[in-house]
Amino acid sequence: MKNPATPLPLEGLGADGPHPELAAKLALFGQFIGDWSIEAQWYGSDGVVTRRAAGELHFGWILGGRAIQDVWIAYKEDSGEKLAAGTTIRFYDPVLNGWRCIWISPTQNVVRTFLAIKVGGEIVLEPADETIHERWIFSEITANSFRWRAQESTDERKTWQMTEEMRMRRMIDLVRSP
Repeated sequence: MKNPATPLPLEGLGADGPHPELAAKLALFGQFIGDWSIEAQWYGSDGVVTRRAAGELHFGWILGGRAIQDVWIAYKEDSGEKLAAGTTIRFYDPVLNGWRCIWISPTQNVVRTFLAIKVGGEIVLEPADETIHERWIFSEITANSFRWRAQESTDERKTWQMTEEMRMRRMIDLVRSP
């Protein structure tokens, strides 16, 4: 008998890798599959850092390898306890030749949808709702690190100000003895 308090992976959710027919297109976000440490900072309207924090980010294949899900985890400042901050589900849409991304954060009571495309060496996520003047950008991408930042505009997208910045570093897989 299963213990209902013991979390188990949902049947059919996880996948071992990208769907073969979509592997090339899925590589844009597929390159992030794995576990990452986060060093984050938030900025005030004057551009000064107002807060710093650490956390984790975990990417994995889901739904037959047709989508990628991530889980963002923050460490509580007072105790270091892990707090699941939110999750994103991303999938490639061949009609748009871009990625549909849905961010869900119950701790912030937020659901946002974005369209992501590659722009030069960056991945830019623009909100599907044009009344939201915020964008998210993945940049400085290497095999073992990347930068993520959020920018907001208060002048109808003429200028942008950074509100959040995160530096991710790939966690080293631990070798386990049999």
